[in-house]
Amino acid sequence: MTRHGTEPLLETHDTSGKESVARLSPWALVGIVGLVIALLADAPLQGADTAPTVEEQAVAQAKSLSIAFRNAARAVIPTVVQVRTSQQRKPKDPLSDLFGGPSIPNDGNREMGLGSGVIVDPSGVVLTNHHVVENADTVTIQLPDGRVYPAEDVHSDPDSDLAVVRFHPEVPLENVAKLGDSDALDIGDWVIAVGSPFELEGTVSAGIISARDRTLPSVGRARFLQTDAAINPGNSGGPLVDLDGNVVGINTAIFSRNGGYQGIGFAIPINRAKWVMQQLLEYGKVRRAYIGVSIDKVTPPDAEVLGIPLGRGVIVNRVFRESPADKAGLQVDDVILSFDGVSVAAPGDLQEVVERAELNKPHELVIVRDGKQMKLSISVELMPETSQLARRMEQNESEVPDKPRKRHYDKDLGLMICDYDRALGRTLGVDVLGGVVVISADTGKPAHRSGLRSGMVILRAAGERVADVDALLAILEKADLEQGIVLEVADRAGRQVIRLKTAE
Repeated sequence: MTRHGTEPLLETHDTSGKESVARLSPWALVGIVGLVIALLADAPLQGADTAPTVEEQAVAQAKSLSIAFRNAARAVIPTVVQVRTSQQRKPKDPLSDLFGGPSIPNDGNREMGLGSGVIVDPSGVVLTNHHVVENADTVTIQLPDGRVYPAEDVHSDPDSDLAVVRFHPEVPLENVAKLGDSDALDIGDWVIAVGSPFELEGTVSAGIISARDRTLPSVGRARFLQTDAAINPGNSGGPLVDLDGNVVGINTAIFSRNGGYQGIGFAIPINRAKWVMQQLLEYGKVRRAYIGVSIDKVTPPDAEVLGIPLGRGVIVNRVFRESPADKAGLQVDDVILSFDGVSVAAPGDLQEVVERAELNKPHELVIVRDGKQMKLSISVELMPETSQLARRMEQNESEVPDKPRKRHYDKDLGLMICDYDRALGRTLGVDVLGGVVVISADTGKPAHRSGLRSGMVILRAAGERVADVDALLAILEKADLEQGIVLEVADRAGRQVIRLKTAE
């Protein structure tokens, strides 16, 4: 029954011989369902998503990086090959040391070598290191699936330590490496190294880019990427790869005291390798341009004397006769700031941009001479073969005439000086092109008080290059020595700037 039109929440009915049954009205059902929903919303549900903990986030990030490594490795491993070499080992003939001349023929033994390489063209082109195939009688390429092919052509460049090996597969290869952009790399970027260290093919190690633009005395024309990814014997020629699976370098060398991995490895940047590879494939050798100068970095004393910012440009130490630089009017002590709009901050910068320059075409040099910036037009030429270049350098050396060393003693300064020459430079341990040698500086006199010492070589005075004693005397004669003049000097320890003045 109802009361004033209001339905009861719970209504009971008697049924003869049956249990009493409770019936929910529709409005009651709505209310109870709402109450249950509210209670459930306030209570934590079993299995519901919750915010990840710091530890869970760290694991997730590690897994994400692991997946990136995995994908990069999967992309490049099928493109990495073993480069196997052999050559005749010829034991040294002890009689040749006694009597000279050619060695007595000897069969010797076969010396086997193993390196790595990376497939860069489906027709069968492998990029590797020069030192992997150097002096080899035979070269074979073993693919990851075990197929072995003899090398048909091998072209290499010792100056960059790069080589290309051609072989002929039955059908075009499916797996070819993607070549990336090494200029986009930065210190701290993750990379992986792939190769066959100790004949363990397809070995992957991980690390970061530790440094850029490293130089090695064993490779004259290369600036390396440094990495702490493990590189060991057998890795040479294999790829250094970014997390996108792109080859960014060719693994080349390690720094080690015991021959094994010690955390310092070096790879040739792929952008440089691309240019060398193209030259080797097109010409069978690398055709480099040159301008014919000897250059050095600008030292703090150079910058102070020449009045240029430190870290900009390279200083010209020598201009070879009849070279492109000589024809263009480049002079000793010029500071080269840029070549064709590319800024130069170190000798390697200029070397790299010049060697790739188009031959027999005018290029723009921006230089500083006598404190003034100016432009020169220069037409680069093909660099002579190493032997020809060495002969030209020897000719330049022989053109410097021998002459008696002039001496001079300045009583007021307490300074004994003489002309510099190469023989005296070797004795002093100072290899420079010219200058004035300090024979002695009297204790208590201005020269000694200013810091000049026996064995120093004065290179510049008041910003001018000092060629000999007469040149230095001419500069001193017109200088205000009470205020002092700046001298750039060199000794066994290096170069420095000294202010020579008479006032105490």
